[in-house]
Amino acid sequence: MNTKEKDLKYIMHTYGRYDVALAKGKGATAYDEDGKKYIDVSSGIGVNSLGYCDEGWVKAVTEQAGTIQHMSNYFYSSQASNLAEKLCNLTGMAKVCFGNSGAEANECAIKIARKYSFDKYGEGRNEIITLKNSFHGRTVTTLSATGQDVFHNYFFPFTEGFAYAEANNLDALKNAVSDKTCAVMLEVIQGEGGVNILDKDYVQSLVKLCHDSDILVIVDEVQTGIGRTGKLFAYENYDITPDLVTVAKGLGGGLPIGLCMCADKLKDVMSPSTHGTTFGANPVVCAGANYVIDRVSAKEFLDEVNAKGEYLESKLKELEQVKSVRRMGLMVGIEIDSDAHDIAAKCVGNGLLIITAKDLLRMLPPLTITKQEIDEAISILKSTLEECK
Repeated sequence: MNTKEKDLKYIMHTYGRYDVALAKGKGATAYDEDGKKYIDVSSGIGVNSLGYCDEGWVKAVTEQAGTIQHMSNYFYSSQASNLAEKLCNLTGMAKVCFGNSGAEANECAIKIARKYSFDKYGEGRNEIITLKNSFHGRTVTTLSATGQDVFHNYFFPFTEGFAYAEANNLDALKNAVSDKTCAVMLEVIQGEGGVNILDKDYVQSLVKLCHDSDILVIVDEVQTGIGRTGKLFAYENYDITPDLVTVAKGLGGGLPIGLCMCADKLKDVMSPSTHGTTFGANPVVCAGANYVIDRVSAKEFLDEVNAKGEYLESKLKELEQVKSVRRMGLMVGIEIDSDAHDIAAKCVGNGLLIITAKDLLRMLPPLTITKQEIDEAISILKSTLEECK
């Protein structure tokens, strides 16, 4: 049996796969098992922040794997403590809690918010407001936090304690707040919801409303963080200071990581046994993440992300079938006059790995993508759109 046949026989059908078995890659260019070339503007849904097999990242990971590959969290790890120090110094956050995914990071933030409120106000103040069209993960709790009805199915009963408000509507948020509210959780750009970029005035008003009432602000940066929007974290574009920030995807550079950062007033909320994970703070993963953060946090690197994003947007807007482009940095949603899912599938057949978000095409290319790779991607997209007129 080949790779596809084994997959279909032995792996649960939880993904609508494209008909490609990838074998290797470098930068934003990948090759399948038959040697066919692809330009990848999805980067593992925003995970391969430095592209495939960045030499420095590979060196950092392999050296750590040959030193000590894992240890219990009962012991101290230099890779983890160094990464936590860098993140806190770069953001002004106080402490970090490690996990393995975006969903885990969001679960941690939810627990911190509820425990903070319980410790200070007692029982009953435990509801978290999220925004409609949001996406926060696929565990039972983070599905409940997700503000999309389509996800609230099959797996009943869902975790209680969540309310939902329309995005960019401050009155809707005010109406949702009650004496049970302990936090508001949001993505400043709703990635899975359609690359919806929230209004800056709305976000700033939301944060002020929350801080005036000691309601915590949780910013989910799972998809938007680690340079994706041209800042180290997307919330920096909004000139706000969250209480909790969740991070995953691009931080590991291709290995699983998730973490929750908290502000100073929350640094002592969690204590031994209130949270934990076997693989969180794994030294090999943290070695890769240390390399990623050292590269991505440099101003010159982030300036390049913005320049590449502007170039990509200008090329997209030249395409006749593109109706509009939603973009911040290298996080891009493309409205087209054809079915996005059909076009994405045809693009893959033509050598472009691209994904969708709702009814849009979505690009989350490696932050290291070259101008030549962008041009190749645009050329394939253009020819595919023309084929489907």
